[in-house]
Amino acid sequence: MFKNKSCDGLNNICGKNVAALRKAMVPKMSQRMLAEQMQLRGIDVDKNAIQRIECGKRFVTDIELVGLTEIFNVSFNELLKTE
Repeated sequence: MFKNKSCDGLNNICGKNVAALRKAMVPKMSQRMLAEQMQLRGIDVDKNAIQRIECGKRFVTDIELVGLTEIFNVSFNELLKTE
């Protein structure tokens, strides 16, 4: 049977990294501000979607990953790294 979840049971790998990168920004970026930055790039997400991504309840599309790498100025590897 196929599994669409990470080994820790979450629906994405990048959520924890998104939260850490967002909080590490100076000044700290809110979930709403991140959603606005995604929308400026033509990616339709709202604050609730960001919250669900960060806690692992929502899948992340490849288009959203591209937007996140641009906003945080990181590589895909950095965004998808696991510990």
